[in-house]
Amino acid sequence: MHSPELSLIGIFGGTFDPVHYGHLRVAEEIAEMTGLREMRFIPAARPRLRRAPMASLQHRVAMIRLAIQGNSGFILDEREVQRDGISYTVESLRELKQELGDDVILCFITGADAFMKLAEWHSWRELFKLSHFIIAARPGHALATYRDALPRELKEECASRWVSDGNSLKQASSGLIFIAPTTLLDISATVIRVRVAARQSIRYLTPDAILDYIAANYLYSEKG
Repeated sequence: MHSPELSLIGIFGGTFDPVHYGHLRVAEEIAEMTGLREMRFIPAARPRLRRAPMASLQHRVAMIRLAIQGNSGFILDEREVQRDGISYTVESLRELKQELGDDVILCFITGADAFMKLAEWHSWRELFKLSHFIIAARPGHALATYRDALPRELKEECASRWVSDGNSLKQASSGLIFIAPTTLLDISATVIRVRVAARQSIRYLTPDAILDYIAANYLYSEKG
């Protein structure tokens, strides 16, 4: 058992193509309900299991920096940007464990759809030895209500790991799973990209700074 004084560090990975209010609101509420010391946004440079992002790595990093400015609890972590090759979550968590030491507990933030495919991730079982999982379930997703929806191999691995209270995450160094009851805004980066390409407004889907950045750099548009 670990001391309640240990700090929780949130790890929020993704392509963020682009970052939007759905990402930011989930991060804010999870940080508040679990008492995270900080939330680290880690943009994936070259994800293995999904299509390559449309915006360049430099643009995606710049947009995250703009989106989180002014929130001292949100931090941009560029380790996957600086690493060559495919972006593997397990490598980032290994590095963070080594850098931050035993005084912190890592909590990896993911959506329900991504968690359903966890068994396809590189060295996925090791992830439970490195961090907890906090799942922000999408509206209507089966995982939010029915754990039986998990693939068999993942379901068996997770059977004894579920906790119903975010405070429980401080009682172990890793390996627990918490479904966070957050306000899930039905906003997706895909919809934003499609609307930009169609010359439709994306105002109020993403911060104004991101809206202006997309326009100034012709991202997701034919001209870009």
